[in-house]
Amino acid sequence: MSSSNRKSINSDALTRLAQAIAVAVSATLAGCSGFHHPSDSSTEPAPNLSTRIKQKPIWLSEKSKPPQDVWERMRQGFQLQDGLGVNPRIEQQRLWFASNPSFLENASERGSLYIHYIVERLEERNMPLELALLPVIESAYNPMAYSRADAVGLWQFIPSTGRSFNLRQDRFYDGRKDITASTLAAMNYLTRLHDMFNGDWLLALAAYNAGEGTVSRAIERNEKLGLPTDYWNLPLPQETRDYVPKLLALSQVVLAPEAYGVNLNPIANEPYFATVEVNQPMDLSRVAALAEIDEDEMIQLNPAFKQKATMDGPQHLLVPSSKAQLLTASLSRMKPEELISLRPKKPVFEPIAGDSPTRLTRRYKVRTGDNLISIAKANRVDVKDLQRWNKLSGHHLKVGQTLVVQDNARAVASKKATTTYKVQKGDSLYIVAKRFNVEMQHLKRLNPRTGQALKPGQILTVAQPR
Repeated sequence: MSSSNRKSINSDALTRLAQAIAVAVSATLAGCSGFHHPSDSSTEPAPNLSTRIKQKPIWLSEKSKPPQDVWERMRQGFQLQDGLGVNPRIEQQRLWFASNPSFLENASERGSLYIHYIVERLEERNMPLELALLPVIESAYNPMAYSRADAVGLWQFIPSTGRSFNLRQDRFYDGRKDITASTLAAMNYLTRLHDMFNGDWLLALAAYNAGEGTVSRAIERNEKLGLPTDYWNLPLPQETRDYVPKLLALSQVVLAPEAYGVNLNPIANEPYFATVEVNQPMDLSRVAALAEIDEDEMIQLNPAFKQKATMDGPQHLLVPSSKAQLLTASLSRMKPEELISLRPKKPVFEPIAGDSPTRLTRRYKVRTGDNLISIAKANRVDVKDLQRWNKLSGHHLKVGQTLVVQDNARAVASKKATTTYKVQKGDSLYIVAKRFNVEMQHLKRLNPRTGQALKPGQILTVAQPR
């Protein structure tokens, strides 16, 4: 007898056996029903066992709960890991991340404000969630990041590409730094590149780094020579040859951070920020104080406003989700004359009418986080002089308090010398710029060889002779 006949007979036998068991069970249940309800037993239909048998157990039909950690959510959406095999170029980059665990740890800490938003937008488009790690490669998740090629923001758009994707740039607003606008622009750009290169994400990523023209020409060259045209075989610039392996290696480290000695702090799988509409220009620091938000965090969520005010940009602010309702309610309760107090500040220093031109007196309005020492350093005067000019007996200051600052002989002399600063542990360009009341771009111009990561003991030039 053939094996197919034996399978058929066995199948028929099993079917008849199942039917017999079902009948027996039905009879038993019917008998039990008659025992408990004698008056209904003759009319009650027999239970449909076949329907019951087909039902899945409750524990199988329950949907798994969404992950509480956005890292786990990200891992579940990785799409670029299949078929990689052993690749020396990826292994080399993975070794670097394992040898420098603080790089990813610090980048993830900065990115904790933005990652959930980026993951959600990628999921909506069914894009690989590895792309949420692209800002780690591009900017170390620093929205203030600036490159020699004049690329700016989390996604490092150069001016021309930014304008191509409707990221407006003027003296008040730079859309390349806008968290939501630049993220949507980056996804539009990546999607276009993905379509351009016939659904190949690795080629799309290479083109994001080097430009579509560079990748297209490399493909044409290999085609003419009869060589493979996949990413791994293209003659590309060294930076681009390393770019895709970096992202893939970083993704593998995120898949198993403990295996590589990396400590990834959990990030809640929920929106970190919400959007609050504003109907007039507003000063970020004043709005932060109104909503009880740390001023630095307010700036990190709204870095596109170059003057730290909602001038000539989108009429909304990103604020921590926990503070959105408070800010919305506070703004709705304020009278028109009260809203005026939230308008952008005048210049920090204002000459006082009637002052002698040879001895300029200025006013400084105390901000959140200020103290006498930081104000004195920023204005190159002594703390004792500040106390004397403002009749202060102690060091206590109030936010919004106005201080008088004078250009005495010592201050004038200091302007003729180069001012330097020794980097302390925990410093960043942003922190140093704020401490000395200068723009980050000013620091970068004076320290062209300095990257985003500062080292303790490093000497920065803060001001040069005028």
